[in-house]
Amino acid sequence: MRKLPESVDRDILDQRIISALRTIREALGCSLHEALDVFNVRYQELRRERSDDFSIGPEEYGRGFYS
Repeated sequence: MRKLPESVDRDILDQRIISALRTIREALGCSLHEALDVFNVRYQELRRERSDDFSIGPEEYGRGFYS
């Protein structure tokens, strides 16, 4: 997989889910379903590697976002 733009990590950390998905789709030329899969993998990596950089806990993340 190609390297994702740094803005994807910032968007994930700041809970800008739609913006992150849009950037992933543009960078990888993939479908929304594929972008959601990529997003989830990167989200999990960031939770492990940079958990202190999130402003909210995993139980609150994405509340109100339905895909």
